[in-house]
Amino acid sequence: MSRELQLRIVSAIVMILVVLTATWYGGNAFRVVAAAIGLLVYYEWSKMTRLAEQSLRANAFGWLSMGLICLNMLFGQADLTVPLFAGLVITTSIPALLGRVSWWQPGGLFYAGLSAISLSAIRGEDSLGFIAMLFVFIIVWSTDILAYFVGRAIGGPKLAPKISPGKTWSGAIGGTLAGVTGGLLVAMAHFQDVGLWVAVVAFALSVSSQIGDLFESFIKRRFGVKDSSRLIPGHGGVMDRVDGLVFACFAAFFLAIGTTAGGAGAPVSMGAILFGL
Repeated sequence: MSRELQLRIVSAIVMILVVLTATWYGGNAFRVVAAAIGLLVYYEWSKMTRLAEQSLRANAFGWLSMGLICLNMLFGQADLTVPLFAGLVITTSIPALLGRVSWWQPGGLFYAGLSAISLSAIRGEDSLGFIAMLFVFIIVWSTDILAYFVGRAIGGPKLAPKISPGKTWSGAIGGTLAGVTGGLLVAMAHFQDVGLWVAVVAFALSVSSQIGDLFESFIKRRFGVKDSSRLIPGHGGVMDRVDGLVFACFAAFFLAIGTTAGGAGAPVSMGAILFGL
């Protein structure tokens, strides 16, 4: 076994243990992990898109905004999360509207900030949040793993050759079927009645995770980088590992907000909405 593969396996085991332990405990333990992911994603985004080269002031404000979002997640009020996030994204969009910075600046804050917020919101505070987070994890992991193996085994037409030449339609379909199956198995292991709604949600999250993977591939190709960073030994960067996860969380977050009366803030229990309870 090569040293590179050893590093990759050890890093994967450590990451899985940390994430699953934090998911089990929930509360601040998970919010710290979610905030760390958001901050690291913003770091990698800003490095890949060279935000500091465009405007040191705008980049500094982006970091300040991420800091405020994460501090509010950890110590603030949940009702302020979405208004604070929306206000900061709108504020960072003004220089882009005026042509002073590129849209990669507010885009980075939106992507990284929502990564942290949606992860935290899905886990929530109750035991149902733990099941909901496992539901999302299994869908994303099943989709990613089976898309790779089915794509290699069957091959066929390319999914998006200009963005990610290795991905195929067969892999995408196989990954989606695996994601839906994995999500349904998690739901059926914890609930007696699992309706069509759960399958629809699992399908949406699986497709979203694959879009997230393609989106990061587009960014890396756009800026000519192989990995988002070298923060994780044997794996590249944080974005390389969570690209599908965060898009699935985005989809779950917006789905929950869209089905909550008023849609004015993060749902009290996103798990209840995801499982149609």
